[in-house]
Amino acid sequence: MPKMKTHRGAAKRFKVTGTGKVKRAKAFKSHILEKKSAKRKRSLRQPGIVSPSDQKRIARLIPYLLS
Repeated sequence: MPKMKTHRGAAKRFKVTGTGKVKRAKAFKSHILEKKSAKRKRSLRQPGIVSPSDQKRIARLIPYLLS
């Protein structure tokens, strides 16, 4: 069986925490920021955690990160 290839786009977007959860960046922080409140923009800086159901899909894209 040959090695599986990592999905490079997914590898750049997701990181794994020490406890094995998958971190992701939050959306809606790239442009049109004037109308968004400072509180909302501040909360978008914090990383989000991927839901367990989506974590299985990401594990297929990044096989060696979540082993």
